[in-house]
Amino acid sequence: MERVVLARHGESELSVVGRTNGDPSLAVGLTETGREEARQLGRDVAGDAIDLCVTSKFLRAQQTAELALAGREVPRLVLAELNDIRFGEFEGRPLTEYRAWAHSHGPDEPAPGGGDSRVQTVARYVAAYGRILARPEPSVLVVAHGLPVRYVLDAVDGRHPAAAVAHVPYAEPFRLSAAELEVAVTRLEAWLLAPAWSS
Repeated sequence: MERVVLARHGESELSVVGRTNGDPSLAVGLTETGREEARQLGRDVAGDAIDLCVTSKFLRAQQTAELALAGREVPRLVLAELNDIRFGEFEGRPLTEYRAWAHSHGPDEPAPGGGDSRVQTVARYVAAYGRILARPEPSVLVVAHGLPVRYVLDAVDGRHPAAAVAHVPYAEPFRLSAAELEVAVTRLEAWLLAPAWSS
């Protein structure tokens, strides 16, 4: 891989009402606004060479990729490691409730009810991006979720994972070189050795 374009999915049926969905077996698709955002992503990357599209297992990510790449013959790869965080007992509940819990617990504590910790989640993302970096295709589009995009963008800027992260706009492309993604992955790997929330 030489270049990567990272994008969050478009607005989904649950994100529009502020509810969580970390279970890919639940078919939560895009809203009409989300579908138009996905089509706009397609227009935004129309001039980019895309040799491979990687998505998570979630319907909202796959629908976004389908709409963005409509009319283009681009191979697809699904990586479960890019899946959104599993929310445990917070599944389907207001995102504000999960965030309140996360802000008051350490990064290595799993969400109650079988959810993920942020450490587990970052480790998954590191593994996914390592696989993407090793791909032979020169240019890769990744359509995933807010956390895997935000953690990479923050790491590129020298920031470690935080309990509260900045919002990632729906279906907006973020272009990185392989070298920038490698720097981000290395920084996230270092954080995993001694995880702590940054201030």
